[in-house]
Amino acid sequence: MVYYGDIREYIETLIKHDKLVRIKDEINKDTELMPLVRWQFRGLEEEQRKAFLFENVKDAKGRKFDSTVLVGAHGASTEIYALGMMCKPEEIIGKWEHAQSHPIKPVIIEHGPCQEEVHMGDTLLEHGGLMEIPIPISTPGFDAAPFLSACNWISKDPETGIRNIGNYRAMLKSPTRLGINCFSQQHLRQHWEKCRELKKPLEAAIAIGVVPAIGYVSITKIPYGIDEYDVAGGIAGKPIELVKCKTVDIEVPATAEIVIEGVLPTDSMEREGPFGEHTGYIYQQGVRPYFNVTCITHRKRPVYTCFISQFPPSESSKIRQISDNAVLYHHLKYHLGITGLQDVCWHEESGAWQFLVISMKKSFPNQPWQALKAADALDPWRGKIIIVVDDDIDARDLDSVVWALCYRMQPNKDIAIVPGKTASLDPSAAPPNAENPPGYPQGGADF
Repeated sequence: MVYYGDIREYIETLIKHDKLVRIKDEINKDTELMPLVRWQFRGLEEEQRKAFLFENVKDAKGRKFDSTVLVGAHGASTEIYALGMMCKPEEIIGKWEHAQSHPIKPVIIEHGPCQEEVHMGDTLLEHGGLMEIPIPISTPGFDAAPFLSACNWISKDPETGIRNIGNYRAMLKSPTRLGINCFSQQHLRQHWEKCRELKKPLEAAIAIGVVPAIGYVSITKIPYGIDEYDVAGGIAGKPIELVKCKTVDIEVPATAEIVIEGVLPTDSMEREGPFGEHTGYIYQQGVRPYFNVTCITHRKRPVYTCFISQFPPSESSKIRQISDNAVLYHHLKYHLGITGLQDVCWHEESGAWQFLVISMKKSFPNQPWQALKAADALDPWRGKIIIVVDDDIDARDLDSVVWALCYRMQPNKDIAIVPGKTASLDPSAAPPNAENPPGYPQGGADF
């Protein structure tokens, strides 16, 4: 079966499987849209959740948009995620393993639908620039502005030229400017720091409305130096087709619905936030990089896609859980040779961020510590609590996990408190007035 050519083809699959709700009534993107979608995460079983396509969108001022808005299409549920992978739910881990072991490099083509309409130079603002895009307010009454949430940032290491695709929220600041929340451990930020040392701006592009395979790799912790397009090709089973941007040296998915091109200055930063994050808390404003737009291209009547987050369970926690389960499983089993590994589970109750359980049949007494230390080292700012249980305990069943903690563990010999984790997005550990390191503007807790 041939993988989806674009997000529109995927929407037809969602309709076919009764996993899409089409809203033709007028809806306010600033006050109504996201709260409506969020209801299903608070009152329905996961199997009942669906994606939403809003076809008649306005803002709080009554301005109407030519675009539609798609929410929940990547991971409102495990079943929807599996449709995006084009496999059965029980085959997701295997498909991720195959994609990581058998990546397929992208191909560059001359033209693509993503450039059906081009706004640049004197015509950049002819349709309002960024204001043409119906970006919802995720947490009405609390967020400082509309934020792009399913925005796939593409940048290049200035030394090696290797691309990275990452998902970082983007704050709408003006018709030609976005803020970005990108911590020092994240790969685009490493590109930005290298360009800062070179005293030049970082070129980048944002692709919105891409095939699910690209959306999945962008939010997954793929190791630095691996081109996510290659892994997305492995998921798709075919090369991802790319086109060159109009104003920056970046390649973007040819069938993306919207592409925003521009540069991130490295000699200055601006305030960004606050924003309702996946932790269930409003993440404070801070001094962070920003993005100056040089070109906007899009398809005719584009489909604007976004994630719903703010409190688990959510689409973002489900995507993160499934994708990062697969990446960590692959790392422990194939890179470290833990052959008795049964399962890994980032629990959604923590936003699939802070609470991790690994189930394994140990081959030697201290092998659980090998798994614990490897999981801890894989990401410097995730995994506040990491637990290894025996293979007869279901890592996904918290009742079983708590039972094992009570009757198979002694705190004085089985618990290690490891220093050195970064407290990003954790309000219990990141003081509101923490300062940036010397050489940076003060006022944010991002470093």
